[in-house]
Amino acid sequence: MQAVKMYTTAVCPYCLQAKQLLKLRGVEQVEEVRIDQVAGERENMMALTGRRTVPQIFIGQTHVGGCDDLIALDARGGLLPLLQGQTTA
Repeated sequence: MQAVKMYTTAVCPYCLQAKQLLKLRGVEQVEEVRIDQVAGERENMMALTGRRTVPQIFIGQTHVGGCDDLIALDARGGLLPLLQGQTTA
């Protein structure tokens, strides 16, 4: 299974929802980067993604986007293949 990295904050319901969906799809560990605790991480996230909001989710080297993007990817059948290292749908 591909590594999952998520930029998050402490009080983010969308981060929790994204983590729940990932767990449901078999992800046992998510590397969380807390942009509210580590100076400069929001800027790093914005440089990587072009976005300010959390969560920002990476599966392997692929930037999935936010929670809505993750849900949409799952709905069209692309999440499990991406987690398994295959091309997205």
